[in-house]
Amino acid sequence: MFLAGPFLVSETGKAPEGLRHRWGILSLLALAAAMFAWMKAPIMDAGAGPFRPDEFVWFIRGISLVFGTLLTLVLWDQIDDGHAAEAYACLLAILAGANFTALANDLVGVFLGLEMVSIPTYILLYLARRDWMTNEATIKYFLLSIFSSAFVLYGLSWVFGIAGTTNLTAITDRIAAAPVTTDLGMFRLAMVLIIAGLSFRITAVPFHFYAPDVFQGVTTSSAAMLSFVPKVVGFTALLRLLPVCFGSASFTDWMPVGSVRVVLMVLAILTMFSGNLLALRQTSIMRLLAYSSIAHAGYMLVGLTVGNAAANSGVASLLFYLSMYGIMTIGLFALITAAGSFARPLRSMSDLAGLSKSHPSIALMMAVCLIGLSGLPPTGGFLAKLNLFVAAWSEGTADGRLLAIVLAVNAVIAATYYLRMIASMYFEQSTVVRGLSRQPAAWIAGCVCAVATLALFAVPQPLMDAALRALSHQ
Repeated sequence: MFLAGPFLVSETGKAPEGLRHRWGILSLLALAAAMFAWMKAPIMDAGAGPFRPDEFVWFIRGISLVFGTLLTLVLWDQIDDGHAAEAYACLLAILAGANFTALANDLVGVFLGLEMVSIPTYILLYLARRDWMTNEATIKYFLLSIFSSAFVLYGLSWVFGIAGTTNLTAITDRIAAAPVTTDLGMFRLAMVLIIAGLSFRITAVPFHFYAPDVFQGVTTSSAAMLSFVPKVVGFTALLRLLPVCFGSASFTDWMPVGSVRVVLMVLAILTMFSGNLLALRQTSIMRLLAYSSIAHAGYMLVGLTVGNAAANSGVASLLFYLSMYGIMTIGLFALITAAGSFARPLRSMSDLAGLSKSHPSIALMMAVCLIGLSGLPPTGGFLAKLNLFVAAWSEGTADGRLLAIVLAVNAVIAATYYLRMIASMYFEQSTVVRGLSRQPAAWIAGCVCAVATLALFAVPQPLMDAALRALSHQ
């Protein structure tokens, strides 16, 4: 039913003038039906078939549906009547692709899932707003996405050529059964190629450079989607593929070693520093949040580098952080959308000046999301960063402790520009008279995210337990 949603929306998409919200309602109904199916879907043990409906899929499907609903609300007033049906159809197709990537137990299935996300993304970026900046941003994203897909496909073809099969379970069994003296260097090289290709999705260095230009060129709703969904898909693919090339069928006792660990560690450190240091000098809100998104990818790479061998699971901490990041960043984009308008969105840091007086509720909720992104209490973002720090430090190795220290240093750097945004809202005077917000759907999405950011500081255990279950039934 979830997969059919995009086709139902686009098939009935001849919208009468002024009735674009009907297609938003239809999308929400499709997501509600998918949530019902998700709650009723059986969770099975991992098998050797083309799909693996395990706890990991259940977790990824859950966050995809929840955040898909929030993104639908953000998009609500950001699209015109003539393109509403296609835009909502693309968003649903993107979410379906994210689910398919998690479900796949086959190299071909993983790649198809990645492309199911990429192709509708190109269309959605173009549809939301059609001016020269959007066209340039869409073309840039399209060309670089194809380039990154070539890396992934090349790496997957190497894995297939060496293992002789595309089934992930069969590949794992063959590597695990190989004699100790077998040289698996070609598998490691294939994984480096795959990591390079997926680095584009998660905006990791050195494939991050497109993000500031693209975020600045597209609408706020499109930037919200780009800040989160590609990260979900990229890390999902990495978590499906990385253990396989180490001969591990589960995350339970897996951690990257050798050249792959070195690559991940270097990527994490460079990505954190690049994102945060470049964000410090930004005056454009969208460019600042793009660099912020890059830095958060670096934090998540810390969890992936640590793996699951330590007493505190780095991968579970990664999944918890990914969920918290989605809540805080989508909430922030939703509130930026609610404070502006389609014709005059908030784009510059100066646009935030005096927001606490013109839109006090929006400013307060934005402050909550910004405090969460900076990793300060009392927000779930503080616990998310703390979990990653503890996972890296408790690994007990010099590498792990270096990552923990770098993460802490970067959290301090990031707090500088997040707090600068809050200071602008509360302590600077605006020279522009703003009217009341007329985007209630985005306001509701932002309100939900702000409340969740605070609530998950008080009650984080259900989300953390779900992240741990996602790894324990592989």
